[in-house]
Amino acid sequence: MAVLARLRWVGLVFISMAISLVIIDGTIVNTIFPKVIEALKISSDQVQWVQESYVLVFAALLLVWGSIADRIGRRLLLVIGIIIFIAASVWAGYSQDATQMILARVVQGFGGSMVLPTTLSLVNANFQGKERGIAFAVWGATIGGMVALGPVLGGWLATSFGTDGWRLAFNINLPIGILIVAGLLLFVNESKVKQRSGFPDIFGAVLSVLLFLTLVFSLIEGRNYGWWSVNKDFKIGSFDWGNPGISVIPVSLLLSVVFGVIFVIWEIRREHAHKPVLLDLNLFKIASFRNGSIAALIISMGEFGILFALPLWFQNILGLSPVDSGLVLLFLAGGAFLASGVGGAMSGKIAPAVAVRIGVGLEMLGVIGVAIFANTDNGWGPLAPCLFVYGIGVGLATAQLTGVIMVDVPQDKIGQGSGSQSTVRQIGSALGIAVLGTVLFTQLQSNLVDRLTASGMNKATADSLTNAVVESAGGAVPALANTPGVTAENIMAAKDAFTESVQFAAVAAAIFLALGFLATFRLTKRQHGE
Repeated sequence: MAVLARLRWVGLVFISMAISLVIIDGTIVNTIFPKVIEALKISSDQVQWVQESYVLVFAALLLVWGSIADRIGRRLLLVIGIIIFIAASVWAGYSQDATQMILARVVQGFGGSMVLPTTLSLVNANFQGKERGIAFAVWGATIGGMVALGPVLGGWLATSFGTDGWRLAFNINLPIGILIVAGLLLFVNESKVKQRSGFPDIFGAVLSVLLFLTLVFSLIEGRNYGWWSVNKDFKIGSFDWGNPGISVIPVSLLLSVVFGVIFVIWEIRREHAHKPVLLDLNLFKIASFRNGSIAALIISMGEFGILFALPLWFQNILGLSPVDSGLVLLFLAGGAFLASGVGGAMSGKIAPAVAVRIGVGLEMLGVIGVAIFANTDNGWGPLAPCLFVYGIGVGLATAQLTGVIMVDVPQDKIGQGSGSQSTVRQIGSALGIAVLGTVLFTQLQSNLVDRLTASGMNKATADSLTNAVVESAGGAVPALANTPGVTAENIMAAKDAFTESVQFAAVAAAIFLALGFLATFRLTKRQHGE
């Protein structure tokens, strides 16, 4: 039965809740992770896989599900994705060892990857004209807000419910997920389009998974394993890369290029033969889609990378608790939610491309403010208005840019287009975190060694202390006060070096955003749905 037109807005609430569930889970784990490691006795080799198994599976499957949603129904796939996600969340919440947790996170990524492109497709299919612009504003602001809200919830759960509070962070997804599924079935119309006859593009799907799996892994892990020479041995299960003179990362990148070339050739051949394709590459002949995707890639590199550095600085350098750190980031969430109202009011009055430029410009102002005002003496106070402005920019740019990318995509290609642009953004975010993480820790390494040796510490001791700070991402700094031979001057040197590194990372983010701002001048000026 078709949902009444006025109830579509109620449906939008549940669509936004669905994407919120996935986004929050991706950020909440960063806050509760120390508790998870302690409870499950996770080894250093297993730590990275608990964190990254979710991200790798999530990013690798986005393009696949976008295409499948067009065929079987976007609401149906979204409901399936939510059910898988909440089942895996409960599994993670009751995990008794690292192996169970890693497997649960893999399944979570599998279900979560169904959610992002299908929510976008449903918004695009159920709203037209000015309403579409308002709907995209709500959808985009929800993503920006949830990125900031996740750490608050994680910190609260980890500190307020004893040693098993982290389990609640996973298990709470069950009642919320059931509510979302009920709302989707009651208030959201099904949306699908007739596809070409023929066997689905399974080989293309396998190629795309291998392409993005190797690419995202390389971007995330390049700094750890070494971009060329081996920094750290790569092990997975019984497989050990060893030290053949070259890191696993360039090999992984090369494989990604090979898979990408084969994927493009395969998709072109199937398109010429009029067979079903995973991705219609003709989408990139649409100027708005092509230019918008390029802009989204660059903007994503600068958009959330800084959020990787700030929680570390708040907790390890300023000494804020996980809850207080998350509360500071609520200024960003407040700005993003304010942007939903502003974006809706602006819809139909100014071109979406102009709104995107305003949003990216505000993001630049916000991160430049972080670079200027991040200081151990000033604390977090001066950063609050910067994060608020940044949040407004994220809310405006995310929602309006999505609309610009999708405005000219044919209805029968919405799922493919949604999956494609979601994948582009995920790749941009991964690349941004990789680059900004490299900037942060490379600067920290050289800066801290210089400061310690300048204070009279011998080189070997300075290198050892610096490695401890870098490897712990700053987590070792609070414990330096109890370390024999470490003076108050040494501790201040570590804090100042980390602070300066955060400033460098903010500058790098601003540069990416500036490049993205320039890229927005190639975007269409048409309104949503015209």
